[in-house]
Amino acid sequence: MRDLRELRDALEQAVRGDVAFDATARALTTMDASNYRRVPLGVVAPGDAEDVAAALSVCSRFGVPVVARGGGTSIAGQATGTGVVLDFTRHMNRIVSLDPGTLTAVVQPGVVLDRLQEAAAPHGLRFGPDPSTHGRCTLGGMIGNNSCGSHSVAWGTTADNVRELSVLTARGDALVLGRSWEGAPDGLRALVEGESERLRTGFPDLPRRISGYALDALLPERGADVARSFCGSEGTLGVLTEAVVRLVEAPRARALAVLAYPDESAAASAAHGLLPYGPLTVEGMAADLVPPGAGLPRGGAWLFVETGGGTPGEARARADAVVRAADVVDALVVTDPAGRRALWRIREDASGTATRMPDGTEAWPGWEDCAVPPARLGPYLRDFRALTASHGLRGTPYGHFGDGCVHVRIDFDLLTREGVASFRRFSEDLADLVVSHGGSLSGEHGDGQARAELLPRMYGERTVALFERVKDVWDPDGLLNPGVLVRPAALDENLRFAVLPREPVDVAFGYPQDGGDFSAAVRRCVGVAKCRTAAGPDSGVMCPSFRATGEEEHSTRGRARLLHEMLAGEVVTDGWASTEVRDALDLCLSCKGCRSDCPVGVDMATYKAEFLHHHYAGRRRPAAHYAMGWLPVWLRAVARLGAARLLNLLSSGGPSARAAKRLGGIAREREIPRVAEETFRRWFRRRAAAAEDAPGRPATLLLPDTFTEHLSPQVGRAAVRVLEDAGRRVVLPPEGVCCGLTYVSTGQLDRARTVLRRTLDLMEAHPDTPLVVLEPSCAAALRTDLPELLHDDPRARRLADSVVTFAEALERQAPDWVPPRVDRPVAGQTHCHQHAVLGDAADRRLRAAAGLTGALSGGCCGLAGNFGFERGHYDVSLACAEERLLPAVREAAPGTVVLADGFSCRTQLEQLGGVRGRHLAEVLAEALPAPPPSGTADRT
Repeated sequence: MRDLRELRDALEQAVRGDVAFDATARALTTMDASNYRRVPLGVVAPGDAEDVAAALSVCSRFGVPVVARGGGTSIAGQATGTGVVLDFTRHMNRIVSLDPGTLTAVVQPGVVLDRLQEAAAPHGLRFGPDPSTHGRCTLGGMIGNNSCGSHSVAWGTTADNVRELSVLTARGDALVLGRSWEGAPDGLRALVEGESERLRTGFPDLPRRISGYALDALLPERGADVARSFCGSEGTLGVLTEAVVRLVEAPRARALAVLAYPDESAAASAAHGLLPYGPLTVEGMAADLVPPGAGLPRGGAWLFVETGGGTPGEARARADAVVRAADVVDALVVTDPAGRRALWRIREDASGTATRMPDGTEAWPGWEDCAVPPARLGPYLRDFRALTASHGLRGTPYGHFGDGCVHVRIDFDLLTREGVASFRRFSEDLADLVVSHGGSLSGEHGDGQARAELLPRMYGERTVALFERVKDVWDPDGLLNPGVLVRPAALDENLRFAVLPREPVDVAFGYPQDGGDFSAAVRRCVGVAKCRTAAGPDSGVMCPSFRATGEEEHSTRGRARLLHEMLAGEVVTDGWASTEVRDALDLCLSCKGCRSDCPVGVDMATYKAEFLHHHYAGRRRPAAHYAMGWLPVWLRAVARLGAARLLNLLSSGGPSARAAKRLGGIAREREIPRVAEETFRRWFRRRAAAAEDAPGRPATLLLPDTFTEHLSPQVGRAAVRVLEDAGRRVVLPPEGVCCGLTYVSTGQLDRARTVLRRTLDLMEAHPDTPLVVLEPSCAAALRTDLPELLHDDPRARRLADSVVTFAEALERQAPDWVPPRVDRPVAGQTHCHQHAVLGDAADRRLRAAAGLTGALSGGCCGLAGNFGFERGHYDVSLACAEERLLPAVREAAPGTVVLADGFSCRTQLEQLGGVRGRHLAEVLAEALPAPPPSGTADRT
């Protein structure tokens, strides 16, 4: 397309930042967190305000629309567009200044809210509004949507906290917006003053009125505040380049009162009555969204009421006063920060967990954040429930009950023509219901495409026509985010599901949570972008590659978007052969962190294995797939030939090691791990032949996984010693039992199935016997990959359910055993697969019983099996290790035990940190009394 090439060339010449018109850049920005999809022409990441002006000038000359985009977490479709997308997160993401004296900060539009909070915290300050996406939403996006968050009952909306805005119009006018008509474009004042009576009577008075333009902020009695009126305009009036925002003093101490009610209507009715007590939050949610074991007081719905004070006692006293004033079924007051964070995570993850009904049915935004006067919330929710039932729909409301704002995702059928028609009818009826209660169609996330078509029902035709005239004053050429808020596209156009295949895609995995449908699995990503958060004390594992590179294509969301576009076939046109998808997945560590940390359960490790399986079908694979994917075969051959010593000699350095790494696709920076000269099985047989029988002892079945068998047999030996001390008799399954991990992680799924079927055949000799697996990645593969890959074999699920970790085996099989006291602090990292699949509760209890104090860090070590060894991955692998693991070990006090149950984690520690990490079994075995001398001492 000639015009497209000319546009790209003109932008590249004019902009110092990044200009990308390739398929990957476009695919990553087709969607936000809404139901909508629009394909842009290209993406520009401006370096500064001059770049923004240059890009606007070029686009104006070509008549191309422009969409400003921050974190891409908008839920109404306003962060998508068909022209040029301006991505502010890459370069314009700085805090320009922060002045504690004036309680203000100057920020660029791409700065993530949490970065501002971190900068303000040492001064005892914070930015008041805090959406649940605070770890990835940007200040520019918050200003564009007039975002609010859970603390709005105390500190208001974003518009309440904006002092001055620097913006550029589509025609390049630079304006600085403030009060008293400061920065108003020509014609705006005359237009507004001619409609002053309408502005005084035509706008509902409620705390969460986000719909439409905030033109009443331009009334003289409200300070004629142009900056405030610009907030919530969704990028349709001008492009923000800098903002002066107000900071508030953060309470020195906080307490969280969790109030339990019989149901959500009772909680909603009670919320308004708690506002006189000056809470910081009054958040509500029902039992449908609460995971089992969440630790909430008994009830069917809860209010999360946070209080603040100058001291912990003062905050606690205010929370206790709230509890006394509330008519509750039960209540809980939490003051310690870790406990409060854990409870807040339940509430913040609701935007993701709400995308699945309890029976697994998909649920979608679209009516995500209506708001009514807080005193009307209880009656509104009852009417809402009746309306959804009359349409045959379901949804679970939650949200900012103190402000009358309700979030809900509803099980719309957006895949069929009939379902989309039903979506439209319901939308029209719900808009009328909200208006009948004196509410706003949007109470937080903006109108976008989802609700803008229905604004006449809220404001009337004449006020909506006024919105259009205001738009024309600011943007006479209609180039800024067209189709959004004014003159909108229909609410049932541009749905992102319409482009996906209607028939199930032929795949290898079973995708049991998605009905076997790969398209449904990919649809799981709704764009809330928790995978784009930076590391923190509670940030889990997901997504280590994004944290290392900062690139959207290396986030779980970015990869899911590329898979979506691969299935759509419009932007990514090569299907399973796509190099765009391959390259994005190349830096996926298959850590499985997203399987647990993503609030909607996206499982990118499985999707990557699936893609590689198809991508390389009938084609030559990378050398690393043969070298490391077939590792069990090579190691067994070395053991049979007795060639471990020779192999270690050849791989220890020099030309032979360099040649081996080059041929095997291994990074030149890596050392090849040493192979044990005596395998674990050989040691076990030798020891068993010399040992006395232990009749009457119950048996424990211990799997010598590939890593324990050939690379870390000392871990197996230690586990045997501990299990025997606990009164167990260790037995091994037949040789050939393998989890298939290396084949799965390299996408060699046909081979993986063959290996796993052989495992099922061999394990029939031990039906329903718990299988102890020492290597977390192997245990996770048997727990998840086995039943999902051999979903047609009932034996797979039985074996998966039998897998236990070392700590679980001791807890279940030797509950009266008392571990030896080690009484030392620990450092290290919980294995990412253990975090995501297995859980570590039993490990934590075992460590505590042994006097191993302290917590292990989260995250991923960065080696992740074959990933960190592969050529081209070393820098990312190192960056992942430096995020949390290596600093935690460096900062550990002398005498600290470095724990690392995974072979990859131990290897990473040794090669990058010069530190020896040990499996928990080794630490416990070393603390046991010395065994009596015998002729069967372990060989080294």
